[in-house]
Amino acid sequence: MSSAPFELADHLDDVTELVRAAGDLALRWYRTGHRVDNKRAEGFDPVTEADRAVESELRRHLGDRFPDHQILGEEFGLSGHGPRRWVIDPIDGTRAFITGQPMWGTLLGFTDGDRPVAGWMHVPVLGETFVGHRQTSLRTADGQRRLEVRPTERLEDAIVLCTHPTMFAPGQQADAFARVADRVRMVRYSGDCLNYGLLAMGLADSVIENGLASYDIVPLVPIVEGAGGVVTDLDGNPPLEGGYVVASATPALHEATLELLRP
Repeated sequence: MSSAPFELADHLDDVTELVRAAGDLALRWYRTGHRVDNKRAEGFDPVTEADRAVESELRRHLGDRFPDHQILGEEFGLSGHGPRRWVIDPIDGTRAFITGQPMWGTLLGFTDGDRPVAGWMHVPVLGETFVGHRQTSLRTADGQRRLEVRPTERLEDAIVLCTHPTMFAPGQQADAFARVADRVRMVRYSGDCLNYGLLAMGLADSVIENGLASYDIVPLVPIVEGAGGVVTDLDGNPPLEGGYVVASATPALHEATLELLRP
C-alpha cells in the first residue's frame, strides 16, 4: 500500500508550533551572560549554546516527522536527501541576542526543488510568529491577522531598513546604497530578520542587505511574497543562495531601487 502524497498544508499548524517551541528554547540563555564562541579564524562570527540547542531541537523533530526530506542548518550543515528541504537559522541576529536586544528570531524555510514554498519566523522576545505560504502571510501575536505590504511606488516615499551599513563594501557597494539612502524618505538600521516582517506588515517599504546566507533569506521570501512584496538579488533573480538581497513592497519600487544599486 503506497503512502499518501506529501502535502505541506497538512503540516502547517504543527510546524508552526514546532518553530515557536524551538525559538522559545533560546530564552533560557537570553540575557544570562552565557558563553559566546567565534566561528571564524579572522573576524567575528558568534555562535552560542542557544544556537546549537535550537537547531538540534528542530532537526530532531523534523527528522522524525519527515525522514525523506533534507535538512540544512547554519550550525550543523546539510543532512538527508531528496528534492524537499527544510532550511534552519536557529537564531537570526545572534549579535542582537548576545547583547540583550530583542530583534532576533528563529527561522525555518521549506523548499521543493529550487522553489521556497513556505517560511516561518518566530520572534520570542516579542511573542510574534510570521508564516508565509501559498501567497498568504500571517502574523500571530495577540491574535492572528493577514499581512499586506504598502502600495509605495516612489523612492521619495519609501522607508528602507537595513541591519547595518557595513554590509556594503567600501567603494561601489557603499556608494550605491548611499544613492538609495539619499533618495528615500528614511533609513533605519538594525532589525535582522524582523525587518522583513515589518515590510510584510506594511510598516516599511524596502529591506536592502548584503552578505546573507541561504538560511538567512530562504525562510523570509514566502513571508514577504505572501504579503504582496518582491524579493530578489541585484539581477532580479530569487536570492536562494543569499548574497545581496533586495525586498520591496511593490514591483515599481523594486525596479527603481535596483536601478540605483546596480553598477
